[in-house]
Amino acid sequence: MNSKTGKMVLTAIFAAVAVVGSTFSVPVFGSKCAPIQHLVNVLCAVLLGPWWGLAAAFIASLVRNLTGLGTPLAFPGSMCGALLAGLLYNRFKALPAACIGEVFGTAVIGGLLAYPIAAFVMGNTGAALFTFVVPFLISTAGGTLIAAIVLAALNGTGVLKQVKAQLNA
Repeated sequence: MNSKTGKMVLTAIFAAVAVVGSTFSVPVFGSKCAPIQHLVNVLCAVLLGPWWGLAAAFIASLVRNLTGLGTPLAFPGSMCGALLAGLLYNRFKALPAACIGEVFGTAVIGGLLAYPIAAFVMGNTGAALFTFVVPFLISTAGGTLIAAIVLAALNGTGVLKQVKAQLNA
């Protein structure tokens, strides 16, 4: 299997994990916090890069919306974190960079971009500019912490390096 095929397959698997993982969500201030999505975002950032991670987040958000497992807020909440995590990881080649990108991208950028979607698409008249920053922060903090633990373990055993080598061969 070539690296592009491997990345497509892994992207699809990560998207599926995010969708199934969204059955575990916590409602916080009108949004569904799904920490598994953020775990997937960080794993994608490190293993696949920003564009594949963005694709996995988009696919997962789309499927979650089509199946009633999510809201339109899933798009900015997952996609901004996935993209920024991947971009920062590519730039700095450090696991903390991916984690910081995920948290900032999801909580701040995604949280702010969720406002117009909530207000104008979903008709949420109670939404304000910063309404979704805290719930998105809660969601991404949990998933990112899990991802950091998983990646640290994979890195410590050398498995992370092997998987990345296979994907980039």
